[in-house]
Amino acid sequence: MASLQGKTLFITGASRGIGLAIARRAARDGANIIIAAKSAVPNPKLPGTIHTAAAEVEAGGGQALPIACDIREEDQVRAAVAQAVERFGGIDILVNNASAIWLRGVLDTPMQRFDLMQQVNSRGSFLCAQACLPHLLQSANPHILTLAPPPNLDPKWWGPHTGYTLAKMGMSFVTLGLAAEFGPRGVAVNALWPRTVIATDAINMIPGVELDRCRTPEILADAAHALLTSTVHDFSGRFLIDEELLRAAGIDDFAPYAVDASKEPLVDLFLDEEHDLSEHAR
Repeated sequence: MASLQGKTLFITGASRGIGLAIARRAARDGANIIIAAKSAVPNPKLPGTIHTAAAEVEAGGGQALPIACDIREEDQVRAAVAQAVERFGGIDILVNNASAIWLRGVLDTPMQRFDLMQQVNSRGSFLCAQACLPHLLQSANPHILTLAPPPNLDPKWWGPHTGYTLAKMGMSFVTLGLAAEFGPRGVAVNALWPRTVIATDAINMIPGVELDRCRTPEILADAAHALLTSTVHDFSGRFLIDEELLRAAGIDDFAPYAVDASKEPLVDLFLDEEHDLSEHAR
């Protein structure tokens, strides 16, 4: 498989969970990783900071630049991108991983929480892309990868948690727009979503989720690696599912990713039925 050696990745929310897993996988190739996240100091509820993540990246063979960055703040995002370019000379890949979640109905969703989700998820993805694109357009094989689901207007996904669904679909629609505008200019813009629920610290805080029926973040890290090492014309403007992307890369044994391989994994939100890899090709 191709390598990310020497590539520079700007990953939001990379202090833990899926973002950190993607960073660790890229580090094994010798990539440069900008760890852009709010977690500059330890949080008793959520382990991991930008500094512990940077240490893991460098121990794994990569170069790390930890930057305390709230992607809701335009000045912080633009300053982080400038730091990244100054340190590594450019940006080859943007991974929009940072996301806020609140799985409640309308009457149980404080407006502060609603605003947080919209600002982090869709607005944050748009802002990070806007800030990175001048540099991505100068890269030899640039990618924008957003952790977002295939667009889905089925009311069953909107009724239980309108605020969160709107925020995640916002990321999906930003992906559609970016792909339409910048795909023809040579930037591969795609979304990636897990077929099953992923065991992260954030998911662990949601009551009722059976963690032993989840998969580890490494499945998304390997899927992202397969995508990001492809050329722009191989994958662009698509909504990809981790399992299908890995199968296309020759991997069809998913047991190593299971928290408990004896348990049937939980299918993630927004997925109605099995997806064909070509179904969302544009």
